[in-house]
Amino acid sequence: MDVVGHRRPHHLGGLSDTTAARRKAFERRQRRRSNAIAAASTTLAAVALVVLIPRAPGWERVQRSFFDGDVLRNSFPRLISAFWLNIKILAWSAPSVLALSLVVALARKSRAPALLPARLLGAAFVDVFRGIPTILVIFLIGFGVPGALQMPRPWNSPLLWGSVALVVSYAAYVAEIIRSGIESVPEQQRAAARSLGMTTGQTLRSVVLPQAFRSIVPPMLNSFISLQKDVALVGLLGPIELLRRSQIDTARTFNFTPYVGAALIFLAATIPLTRLADWLMARQQRRTSGTLVG
Repeated sequence: MDVVGHRRPHHLGGLSDTTAARRKAFERRQRRRSNAIAAASTTLAAVALVVLIPRAPGWERVQRSFFDGDVLRNSFPRLISAFWLNIKILAWSAPSVLALSLVVALARKSRAPALLPARLLGAAFVDVFRGIPTILVIFLIGFGVPGALQMPRPWNSPLLWGSVALVVSYAAYVAEIIRSGIESVPEQQRAAARSLGMTTGQTLRSVVLPQAFRSIVPPMLNSFISLQKDVALVGLLGPIELLRRSQIDTARTFNFTPYVGAALIFLAATIPLTRLADWLMARQQRRTSGTLVG
């Protein structure tokens, strides 16, 4: 009986190993099959686009109007030069959005009775600037503030007030993201910090905000990707950034290719950031599901 008793687990272990090996082999075959089907369908779609689009009626007119190589080569250096203004606006607007949104989020999450006015102001700020389209905020602030106050140079700059409009508009959205991150931190974390003798400020700075920001990095990055694109709206006030430059070149050449060139530049800037946001989101999901260590 002892001999049989010892042989049976070994026999069952052999069957288990064989079944696992067969399962892995089956999964490898399925992955290879899926990859082959995906590659074939993608190739067929690409070939169909390359072959069928040039044969479509009116394609030559579309090509001349939107994909004129000579017009693109002539306007592209000016578009790149104008894009630097977009980058500059983003460089000083993004930190301002982050700072203002953090202040608004903390004001909305304040618990002291004396800070009730701050909570009400924070809620009003979010409601107003989330409810008004960004382009309307830019017109109201960019044209209205310098015109109503009759400001002297350089304080009447449309570049300045256009940036202010972007900051207040996006801060209302980012403030809600930060507030949701703060609310996601368990109350036990605050209680543990208080039990260690930490003040409210120390708890917020050392315990709550670090955990909150780890969970909201992907959605915040998506907001800043949108900000990078909406910087072009400042051009409506007069500064010659990328969109405004493409409008000028389009009006000069009576051709829409400069718009396509501007779109390609925006895509080159936003697609890597979008992929980074997707990677961070997937990483955060793996971390919360317990499949990522660290």
